[in-house]
Amino acid sequence: MIRRAARSLTAVREQLREDLQGARERDPAARSDLEIALLYPGLHAVWTHRISHRLWQRPRLRFAARALSQVSRAATGVEIHPGARIGRRFFIDHGMGVVIGETAEVGDDVMLYHQVTLGGRSLEQTKRHPTVGDGVIVGAGARILGPVEIGARSRIGANAVVVSDVPTESSAVGIPARSRPLDPTVHREESAGTDPAILI
Repeated sequence: MIRRAARSLTAVREQLREDLQGARERDPAARSDLEIALLYPGLHAVWTHRISHRLWQRPRLRFAARALSQVSRAATGVEIHPGARIGRRFFIDHGMGVVIGETAEVGDDVMLYHQVTLGGRSLEQTKRHPTVGDGVIVGAGARILGPVEIGARSRIGANAVVVSDVPTESSAVGIPARSRPLDPTVHREESAGTDPAILI
């Protein structure tokens, strides 16, 4: 039992370290790990979610999980339901106004800007929130609604309203959003360090 607890603690520590690294890599204003760890509310929201999600896995602790998520919401301006599944190195830039629903699934290396909603369009107790693939960037104010799938490495434009699936390596802009394949030359440049904002 002690060994299992030690392994679990090591895994949590590694996940927190990866989140810190993800924030450092995605925010050009970041100056130090200490600054990020102490002063980034988006990161605090993600870290708190990692704890509340673990509590959510135990039905008797679900009230505690929801209470913790609401404390985090009050402190950070970010509301992540403890049932949402969040991948590794997830980064919320600025954070204020982000909402992520209970059945949302977010892949690895995803970045959301402020006022993004991963919301539902149904009152049924089914999968009703989006699935966001690895490496997706979602621009400020975007709304992704319903059980839609956003393909890996896609870009969602600022203030877009997405209500249908977005293929892998596509950009989606507008209300309602329409998607088109990313320009491969731009995508290659972005991978080499070009600002992803040119796509949104």
